[in-house]
Amino acid sequence: MHQLIIIGSGPAGFTAAIYAARAGLEPQLVASSVQVGGELMNTTDVENFPGFPEGIQGPDLMTKMQEQAERFGTTVIYDDVTELELSGPVKRATLSDGTVLEAQALIYATGSAYRKLDVPGEEKLTGHGVSWCATCDGFFFRERAIAVVGGGDSAMEEATFLTRFADKVYVIHRRDSLRASKIMQDRAFANDKIEFIWNAEVTEILGDAEVSGVRLLDTVDGSERDLSVEGVFIAIGNDPRTHLVHGQLDLTDEGTIWVDGRSSRTSIEGVFAAGDVIDPHYRQAVTAAGSGTAAALDAEHFLAAAADAPALATAAD
Repeated sequence: MHQLIIIGSGPAGFTAAIYAARAGLEPQLVASSVQVGGELMNTTDVENFPGFPEGIQGPDLMTKMQEQAERFGTTVIYDDVTELELSGPVKRATLSDGTVLEAQALIYATGSAYRKLDVPGEEKLTGHGVSWCATCDGFFFRERAIAVVGGGDSAMEEATFLTRFADKVYVIHRRDSLRASKIMQDRAFANDKIEFIWNAEVTEILGDAEVSGVRLLDTVDGSERDLSVEGVFIAIGNDPRTHLVHGQLDLTDEGTIWVDGRSSRTSIEGVFAAGDVIDPHYRQAVTAAGSGTAAALDAEHFLAAAADAPALATAAD
């Protein structure tokens, strides 16, 4: 049996692994069978992570975090967790290949998932013009007209990045102002390739085998019109990946995992949570990393107390 299992390979998971490994806990980190590194693997320039004054590419940052975690003794497992058993003193994580990992403590840092529009055509055309990742798919839209749906930082970053390839990028937002930070707004407004379509919602993604356009609903007057585009990039937010702990851990009204105050302690002793899965507000790489630090320290203290318990009981006898 291991001392600690960490589920998740984003900034929270790998930072927790770095701290836990340096504390001699020899953590087992379950990353993914598909893509290690979380959402930053889909990010281009990361300009606000401390220590990189010239910025760093998201995948490069995550590679460095993984290398650092492994340097101190973290074992990275390239598989997916399909089931968790969290009650009781032994925490169990079942992997897709049937392997069952057991540990005294567990850190849950699975991050968040892209939010969907849930409109006709979205599922059918996913991978055929509908995407949630500009860095993954932008190359395929050279000299084309495409749309980005959303009004936050992610949408502005996607739109700005896509201008490297597309001739025209429409930003479709359901309101008449953006939620994005000022610096991200300024960059988008200054880009001649970006055109904003305000007060509009996508009600359908059009196309047979490939995207041919989107149907827009005017949120002011209720009128509809079609916009011809060959790609749709959806950037309307994320939802915490909590499906593995439903019915086991307490959740907040926002759907994130409940933790005790500023700690990472969840509603089950020996189970800790970190990163976007507990954070409905900030959702930054640096705050996720700090959260991962707290989880590792909380887990270390829990395991130390558990190790001391038998000795204290013997002394009391």
